[in-house]
Amino acid sequence: MASDGGRKQFWKRSGAKVPGSIQHVYGAQHPPFDPLLHGTLIKPPASKPPTTPVKLKKVSTFQEFESNTSDAWDLGDDDDELLAIAAENLNTEVVMETAHKVIQNHSKLQEQHKSEEEHLQEEKQVEFAELTSIACGDNRLVKSVSEGHTSSSSDNASENSSMQRSQSLPQTSTPPLVSGMADYHASVSPALTEREASRLDKFKQLLAGPNTDLEELRKLSWSGIPKRVRPIAWKLLSGYLPANVDRRESTLQRKRKEYFAFVEQYYDSRNDENHQDTYRQIHIDIPRMSPEVLRLQPKVTEIFERILFIWAIRHPASGYVQGINDLVTPFFVVFVCEYIEEEVENFDVSSLPEEVLQNIEADSYWCMSKLLDGIQDNYTFAQPGIQKKVNMLEELVSRIDEQVHRHLDQHEVKYLQFAFRWMNNLLMREVPLRCTIRLWDTYQSEPEGFSHFHLYVCAAFLVRWRKEILEEKDFQELLIFLQNLPTVHWGNEEISVLLAEAYRLKFAFADAPNHYKK
Repeated sequence: MASDGGRKQFWKRSGAKVPGSIQHVYGAQHPPFDPLLHGTLIKPPASKPPTTPVKLKKVSTFQEFESNTSDAWDLGDDDDELLAIAAENLNTEVVMETAHKVIQNHSKLQEQHKSEEEHLQEEKQVEFAELTSIACGDNRLVKSVSEGHTSSSSDNASENSSMQRSQSLPQTSTPPLVSGMADYHASVSPALTEREASRLDKFKQLLAGPNTDLEELRKLSWSGIPKRVRPIAWKLLSGYLPANVDRRESTLQRKRKEYFAFVEQYYDSRNDENHQDTYRQIHIDIPRMSPEVLRLQPKVTEIFERILFIWAIRHPASGYVQGINDLVTPFFVVFVCEYIEEEVENFDVSSLPEEVLQNIEADSYWCMSKLLDGIQDNYTFAQPGIQKKVNMLEELVSRIDEQVHRHLDQHEVKYLQFAFRWMNNLLMREVPLRCTIRLWDTYQSEPEGFSHFHLYVCAAFLVRWRKEILEEKDFQELLIFLQNLPTVHWGNEEISVLLAEAYRLKFAFADAPNHYKK
């Protein structure tokens, strides 16, 4: 241990000034009182007699420094004295005048805040009036109320030109679904939350450019696509439409014309001996589709029969296979929503103009074709793609939840008995249509979403029911449960959790194929 002399030498301060006792800070425990700002309120101090400066003793040790500053954090014993001095030096009239000014300023601030709130409310009413004018007008986009009053030439436009504008994608910087009938649908939809409105603005900004950044669109779409921009987003993500805005209208016209050329060329042959079995199977399967209200509409049945028959004729390697019929529905529903206000289930599709129905039919065909191009081995002879995916699902579940896997195995439940439909119909028979559409937002944002990523979604979906699965102790009960999972009340929240878990599994296993193996 060092001697006392050594300790003093260690703590010795060389030349540096050491702070003394900390002075009282006005405003620390009491309202601020700044002599510089309130000079008029203080009486001029009496002149002090000159004092002889005293040379302070230099602090050389820590003990001395501590003794000089030991009162630094003492609670203000002299606070009352300071307040007394302040009160004594203040003029009562000046204090009252200052207090009156403070009250006046506070009242002015309250009036200003109230005025701002009223102005904001007026802006909302004006915005609502804009939306109402869109809903009640002839499906045109009115950017502002004043613009709506001044553009008299637009008010006199014919119904045909208005319908053409609503059916075609604009070639300007305006997002395709910000005009026409889509705005009519948007104007009467429920008010968006702040987060939903922010996401919608991001999509609109992205789609407004002359060339849409598809990579950025995928990133935005992964977490779900707002209903108002979903039709154009799906067409872009599926590869049906080009990223360049100027080429979209010509592409749409060419592809729609090409589809109806196929219809004219092939559809009359549906009753030929070579094709009648295919057409008969399609005719049997369509009534099994979901939702029921939609499939019972004769116009919808007619459209679906044409789409499926033309696809089967154009793809002889697979032809038509049960399950493909379900894959048309999400595209059809999303593209119908571009033109209507209410939900498709409550709408008579045949009431739409024939030209609009033709556009929806052609767009649904091409987008479904793009989807099936990536999973066609699911529907070729013996469906090898599905067989392979079911085996991969079994291996994956055995790695991530061995208890569930062992429970199914003990009760002799084979994955093929329940997961075949999951792969064949992309979970469309397991969750409501609204959930399928949300699921497909992410699938179209993922590379190989309908094939590779779907495997992880199915694994997360199975493990999601582990508690209920482990409670079932019988083969028949297990199988009935797995084929009739209680998802009727599911919504976006449940699907988002499912997708997050699927992404976690993909992140852990996709780049580690040996994880599949025991």
